[in-house]
Amino acid sequence: MARTSLMHRRGPSLALWLGLAVFVIVADQVTKTLIVNAFQLGDSVTITSFFNLVRAHNPGAAFSFLAGAGGWQRWFFVGIGVVASVFIVWMLRRHGDQRLFCFALTMILGGAVGNVVDRLIHGYVVDFLQFRFAILEPLFHGGYFPSFNIADSAITLGAICLILDELLRVRRSRVA
Repeated sequence: MARTSLMHRRGPSLALWLGLAVFVIVADQVTKTLIVNAFQLGDSVTITSFFNLVRAHNPGAAFSFLAGAGGWQRWFFVGIGVVASVFIVWMLRRHGDQRLFCFALTMILGGAVGNVVDRLIHGYVVDFLQFRFAILEPLFHGGYFPSFNIADSAITLGAICLILDELLRVRRSRVA
């Protein structure tokens, strides 16, 4: 009984967080494989007036940052992904009792590794989700937000959860 209460207090184990990260990686890679097998580069299928499935390749980072850098960025981003992954696993081990924080880190880990796998296999990241909103036209040509994938979505969710975790932490410290 004491062991159960200790496990409950400590939160989910590292294995659970890593398992969730693996789930994100697998979901990301399966969806990218489906797109690569069904679409040629540049193909697009309209799903709704604001959503398309596309096949795009991004050798850069978010918003195609460094996409035209001549190839060195592939290994630079792989290196950043590996270093970040090691740091995240260390943080998960250290802060296993902070569930929202660990969930956020796990999403970022899964997304980062998913995109690193692409860079290692293809030399670029496969993107396939494309949204269009008229309000975005001043920022993005035709109102099309840059294409992204499941890994990018997990990283974004993780970043949002990190911000939420910090806001909640600040709020708790003010109340205490």
